Amino acid sequence: MVSSSHEALHRIFQKDTALLIRSFQRLLHIPFPEPRDIAILNADLTEIEPIERRCDTLLRVDTDDGNYLFVIESQGKKDEAKRGSWAYYLSYLYEKYRCEPVLIVLTQSASTARWAAKPVQFGLPGWPTLTLRPLVLGPDNVPVIADPGVAADDVPLAVFSAITHGRGTGAVAILESLAAALETVDADSAAMFAQLTESGLVDPQAKKIWRDLMTTINYFFRHEVAEKVREEGREEARAEERAKVILRTLDWRGIELSEADRERVRSCGDLGRLALWLDRCYEVTDAAGLFDGDGDGEGA
Repeated sequence: MVSSSHEALHRIFQKDTALLIRSFQRLLHIPFPEPRDIAILNADLTEIEPIERRCDTLLRVDTDDGNYLFVIESQGKKDEAKRGSWAYYLSYLYEKYRCEPVLIVLTQSASTARWAAKPVQFGLPGWPTLTLRPLVLGPDNVPVIADPGVAADDVPLAVFSAITHGRGTGAVAILESLAAALETVDADSAAMFAQLTESGLVDPQAKKIWRDLMTTINYFFRHEVAEKVREEGREEARAEERAKVILRTLDWRGIELSEADRERVRSCGDLGRLALWLDRCYEVTDAAGLFDGDGDGEGA
């Protein structure tokens, strides 16, 4: 099963599909036509053969100068097997959609970024039949955003920056700036960005810093639950807000839940169990996966 940090690294581009175009222009310095439309496509690349192949995120970008498929892959470490998989993805997608495929690799590791950026050639020495050249977004070209004003100018990019650079001594300034910027967006988006950030951080100390910031700053201050924070106590309000984020995330991903399952999440007062469900809600494909291993299903 993929990790929550793996999922968060590419799901930020599903939340804000235009972020990828801004990344092309501002971070990779690659000119790209103004898109007419950007659509999230099914990332399942399985054929009739019983072999499952799935990319992380697939976007179709239509422009006046042509249509493109952005294949977005989160990469935690070097994996030579991926080079063959990536070549398959691009060839298959071109054949299926007749759009130009573009591979974008996202990573939190500078060494993995350098590995992924190397061209891959298939064929004879000196005469490659196929050359694969990924575009890579990682610590070397994603900006460190440690200023609240800059973070507020582009909150999705600030989230991506925090996930990419949120470790070590610089994490505090980065995460504090992002926390302040979340107060400038609507409450639902703030909740989603906050959870993506928590899921994407791989450093345990950075995760603790982020959770403390969210407790202190109270990013859901504009929700109706804010009144309950004052009246019924912090823990109950945190459980209620966490349940709402789980349900919003599953709805956003198109995962169907019965009313009984929704009530099970809403009525759960166990913050530890809710934290487990939060991690799972970015990875599961159905409601059963969310509650897998939870015994008889009592939520509190």
